[in-house]
Amino acid sequence: MELKGKTRLRVRYAETDQMGIVYHSNYLIWFEVGRTELFREIGLPYTRFEEQGLGLAVIEASCRYRKPARYDDELEIVTEIEKITTRSVAFSYQILRAGSLLAQGKTVHLFINKQGHHADIRDTGLWSELQLFANRKINGVSAQ
Repeated sequence: MELKGKTRLRVRYAETDQMGIVYHSNYLIWFEVGRTELFREIGLPYTRFEEQGLGLAVIEASCRYRKPARYDDELEIVTEIEKITTRSVAFSYQILRAGSLLAQGKTVHLFINKQGHHADIRDTGLWSELQLFANRKINGVSAQ
């Protein structure tokens, strides 16, 4: 099993602006779709984090726009876990149309508890599962 996933979606009319181009903030929403699906694919949907009393707060987000996406384009979101630590996880993203790079980005998330304070996930059952994936060094990911 990889720590890299691919998700397909089609641009909806509501995601475009008056010029017919996808509005910039939608790329961050698509990043969320990609990471949610990636976690689901490796057997760790967000609900598992919530059951352990954890959340994932975005502490950094960036997106580099290269080419515009337009209404009805079929897109592929490639999401990869770049780094997992006991306190955070970093993702990278690529948005592609027919193999052509439209945008790339990164997000960093802090594990937080129900009170909104940073959390160390070594105290949860999730850490052993994440560490198992990371220790396999799939796609160069390592646990720290």
